[in-house]
Amino acid sequence: MKKIRLQKNTIALIAVFAVCILLNVIARLSSGFSDMYLEYVFPIINQTFGRLLSFIPFSVGEILILIALIGLPPSIILYIVLMIVKKGKRKKVSRIYFKAIAWCVAYVLVTETFNCFIFYQCSTFASKNGISENSYTVSQLLDLYAVLAKETNEASAEIERNEKGQFILTADLDETAEKSLLALGERYPVLKGFYTTPKPVVNSYFMSQQYLMGIYFPFTLEANYNHLMYDSNKPCTVTHELVHTQGIILEDEANFIAFLACSESENAEYRYSGRLSALKYVMNRAYDAVADMEDSYKERYNEITYSIDPNIWYDIAGNQDYWSSVQEEDEGILPSETVDEVSNEVMDEMLKFNGVEDGRQSYGRMVDLLLNYYHDEGLI
Repeated sequence: MKKIRLQKNTIALIAVFAVCILLNVIARLSSGFSDMYLEYVFPIINQTFGRLLSFIPFSVGEILILIALIGLPPSIILYIVLMIVKKGKRKKVSRIYFKAIAWCVAYVLVTETFNCFIFYQCSTFASKNGISENSYTVSQLLDLYAVLAKETNEASAEIERNEKGQFILTADLDETAEKSLLALGERYPVLKGFYTTPKPVVNSYFMSQQYLMGIYFPFTLEANYNHLMYDSNKPCTVTHELVHTQGIILEDEANFIAFLACSESENAEYRYSGRLSALKYVMNRAYDAVADMEDSYKERYNEITYSIDPNIWYDIAGNQDYWSSVQEEDEGILPSETVDEVSNEVMDEMLKFNGVEDGRQSYGRMVDLLLNYYHDEGLI
């Protein structure tokens, strides 16, 4: 019987895949393991790999994705041509080609596992930081809506606006976000780590086609943002993506922490951006909640809505106009509708694969965190 001898390269590949699969299985079986990894191991990776990539002024993750998208089709064609031309060396050509592909896949799997997948299995931010995880009534939801409307009105009065009454961004999109998160880290130690420099995505129009404001690349530990979107979104979005670089991967938690960091920031534009983001989530949840309720609930919802500063509505309308203009212009390489549908499906399936049962709907669970936080603080 002929023995199968594996090359060192193949053994290394098998070992890499085996370790990643094992770590993912252990993480799914034990949140304690995931919590320990986040607290003791990931900060070392972030301090080294993340710091190294931070010195590069452009998004390395974006470049890698472009290389993959542009380079894969020609590589397949080249492989087919070589298989035809190099008849006597087909095994060697196949071996080199598929090993190169395998190592690329291995890199993605390693970085996704160590910088993303394990974090989905961690204990919730609320449970680790003494925030209640209760359910609340529609009346309490409207209380939260009223408080946030008042706070956002106050924040709106502190910022600069153009002749149309719309938000003007003058603050930076890196140092202030980092400073705000580090300040919040005095209360929540997980936020005390190293922060990379947020990077604008060159192909932001493609992000806009997907209604994406920001994205975290696990394979480069980079926080990226859409530089074309409406300005009031930018401070909160950048802060949100930086939260992901600390291993807090759930979208509702990143939304909530970004809100806290921005709303307590020394910068007025950050305070407004954070509160406006939260207000929109709560407004939409409250609208759905009162739809089947008696008239008194609808009347209260309308009263709160009418109390919102007109300037805030200019920003809400400006934001909606931007996304609509992208869909109407449809100037991308691919149709905006197709890009949006594919993006939504991929994101939804990725979240569900990592144990987030409600997929993209999980973004809205930020409202539950807000309800519990405001209740715990005696604000509602």
